[in-house]
Amino acid sequence: MRHFDFASAWTLPHPASRVYAALEDVEHYPAWWPQVVACLKVGEDEGVVLCRSSLPYTLELHVALLRRTPEVLESSLGGDLDGWVRWRIVPAGDGCRVHFEQSVDVTGRVLGLAARIARPLLLWNHARMLDGAREGLLHHLDPTG
Repeated sequence: MRHFDFASAWTLPHPASRVYAALEDVEHYPAWWPQVVACLKVGEDEGVVLCRSSLPYTLELHVALLRRTPEVLESSLGGDLDGWVRWRIVPAGDGCRVHFEQSVDVTGRVLGLAARIARPLLLWNHARMLDGAREGLLHHLDPTG
C-alpha cells in the first residue's frame, strides 16, 4: 500500500498567532525543525523542502500553498510524496491547539518499495519527525523554557 494518512494534535503554551507565524514561515523550518534539512523558496508560495528523519532517506517535497486562513495553512505536496498537508492552529486556554493532517501517496521508486514491505517502519519514522516538529517549535517559541 503506497497511501498514507497522518494526523497528530498538540497543545502548546503559546498564542495561536505566534505558532501560526512560525508554521507559515516554511523557509525557516530548518532553524527549529531538526528533520527539515533544507528549504528553497522557488516562488511566492512555493518551495522545495528536504526532510530526513531517522531512516537513511531524504525526502524531496515540492510544496505549494493551497489555502491560508486565520486558522489553516494547507499546501499541496509533490516530489517523493503526492498529496497535501494541513496545519490547523486554534486558540485553547492560554495557548493553542495544533492539528496536523497529511494525506499522501508515495511516488518515489525506493520509497514505494519501502512502503510495501516496511510500512510500520515508515509510520514510526514519520512519528519521530512530528515529535521533532513539536519539540523544535516549543524551543523556537520559548528558547529559555
